[in-house]
Amino acid sequence: MTTKQVLPYGSWPSSISSETLTQGLSHLNEPTLVDGACYWLESSPENKGRTVIMCKDAQGGIYAITPNSINVRTRIHEYGGGSYLIHNGYAYFTNDSDQRVYRCAIALSGELTITDDTLESLSPEGTYRYADFCIDEQRQQLICVCEIHKKSKKEPENCIVALKLDGSSTTAFNILIFGNDFYSNPRVSPDGEYISWLTWNHPNMPWDTSECWIAQFSTFGLLQKQLKVAGGNLNTNISSQGIQNTIGESIFQPQWSPSSELFFVSDRSNWWNIERYNPSTKARNKVHTMEAEFATPQWVFGMSTYGFLNSFSLFCCYTQNGLWYAGTIDLLSSHFKALELPYSSIRSIASNDETDTAVFIASDYDQLESLVQWHNHQLETVTTSGHLNIDTQELSQPIAKHFNNSRSQQVHGFYYAPQNSQYEANSDSKPPLLVMCHGGPTGSTSSALNLKIQYWTNRGFAVFDINYSGSTGYGRLYRDRLKGQWGVADVEDICAGAAFISEQGLANTEQLAVRGSSAGGYSVLASLTFKDTFKAGASLYGIGDLSLLATDTHKFEARYLDQLIGPYPEDKALYEERSPINSVEQLNCPVIFLQGLEDKVVPPNQAETMVSSLYKQYIPVAYVTFAEEGHGFRQAQNIQTAIDTEYAFYMDVFGIEVNTPLATVPFIDAEAIAKLEAQGENN
Repeated sequence: MTTKQVLPYGSWPSSISSETLTQGLSHLNEPTLVDGACYWLESSPENKGRTVIMCKDAQGGIYAITPNSINVRTRIHEYGGGSYLIHNGYAYFTNDSDQRVYRCAIALSGELTITDDTLESLSPEGTYRYADFCIDEQRQQLICVCEIHKKSKKEPENCIVALKLDGSSTTAFNILIFGNDFYSNPRVSPDGEYISWLTWNHPNMPWDTSECWIAQFSTFGLLQKQLKVAGGNLNTNISSQGIQNTIGESIFQPQWSPSSELFFVSDRSNWWNIERYNPSTKARNKVHTMEAEFATPQWVFGMSTYGFLNSFSLFCCYTQNGLWYAGTIDLLSSHFKALELPYSSIRSIASNDETDTAVFIASDYDQLESLVQWHNHQLETVTTSGHLNIDTQELSQPIAKHFNNSRSQQVHGFYYAPQNSQYEANSDSKPPLLVMCHGGPTGSTSSALNLKIQYWTNRGFAVFDINYSGSTGYGRLYRDRLKGQWGVADVEDICAGAAFISEQGLANTEQLAVRGSSAGGYSVLASLTFKDTFKAGASLYGIGDLSLLATDTHKFEARYLDQLIGPYPEDKALYEERSPINSVEQLNCPVIFLQGLEDKVVPPNQAETMVSSLYKQYIPVAYVTFAEEGHGFRQAQNIQTAIDTEYAFYMDVFGIEVNTPLATVPFIDAEAIAKLEAQGENN
């Protein structure tokens, strides 16, 4: 038995370096099965986040089918998704550089099959963005969501359009559906008679209230007999405080079955469960009911939690208590069968109803993500996101925890203890605790392997990854707790979570830190400003000024805060009250900000204003910027720099001595402030 060396928590030398987080690793997304081959999107930090279409053919060969000049990415809603489609030997996709739609024939030869010379444009030039493709075989057109940007209008226009497959739409496209603020999931029924889609309007987000519609194609290809089949507002009530509260129904992933029935996921029972609609009888029925979520917030296009194995059964994934599972449903009897698969995270279901086969992306706490094929209850790994060159002895296993907040509501999260096979701390000491706040805030964390968490635990940190009130995976009522309460309910839960872990003797109360990105960054700054629980914090492209966010962000989230706080400018006073920047004098501990300078979702001026204010309050503050990054860091070197600098920041703040070299922390001084203020004046 190896005797461990004793070193203070937080200072343990680690085999999980920042390079481990990026080198040889890729991100897998949007798998699909077509004509005996499996396709998916793959990107890697080492390749600056460029996304390619990959293929594994029927003979087992794996190769890219798009060249280095192509980055398969759409920027609709800024978050994108749903950027490609494979059909009848052709690849259809949006190219990042010009946001136009291209197609090209695929020759499955085991080599690169698409070159710059073989690309064929299907869409006109201009300030258009496209996503969420489907083929209308009968009318030989590609149907998709389009976002039209005009200088004369503050917000872009969204619609559903058709592009001709013969390339005759390069000067103009045909608008099929328009008039609402947002659209997604256009899908044509297998018999070619119907088209379905999702739509929603400000101030709703798709997980608040959305509607599923269908229409028939006329003889001339026009749409007629439009009909809403699900979704919308269910009821409205007035609270005791006189606040109007609208309860809506959220619809997710409308999809036609092989027999031309429309399936979708609805949360009208509090839980996102699968239902079906028959366009002939106009009957709507539940497919299976259980206290589980068969959907997830639609932040991007192309999300999928189920697919049809054949005309009589489907394959699906669902989440309960933070863990993901898979199952099958017999569509004739509605019999549900849970599958025992070796994963705790499952997403991006795709299937082929001619081969009874499904593919999905899965992982566990000690596994990197893999693209997995399921056929006849047998699993086969198609590809992996990389090779885990880390002994499992170095990995901290998540432990599901729950506690009651001050409102006597149960809150969930995952606790990770410090773990290192070579080092331990004195038995009478306790580790620094890092509370992690996921983004969204409508989102969730999971128990899947997260090397960014293991980076901390392997150095001797404890981590509590919290699913605060408003997170998904626990039913609509849990999700709706944050309505009107952002900056209050989440902050109370985050601080109560830190106290809960500390009370269990699992953390050093003098070394409590909180970190989060985007909306999680706001929760960090609000927790540091309005509470005294934490001794340090890290905000990654987080929000300091809610009023600024309400008036300076993209269309998709332009009215998001109406639900989370209240309508703007009517509730401007509330925005100002909950903005950390307006109460910076209450913040009395060090903070590090990490910010992409090309961020359109949370512009850099959010961080810069906060940094300047903290410095003038004599609070130690560090500011790390990345010139070519947007909302989230994609490039390997930037990802490494960000986490290494954050670690060095905590070591400095907590006074923990480390025997290995640390990154330089760019603490703000008078010269840096002068540059920031000059830059602000120029902007």
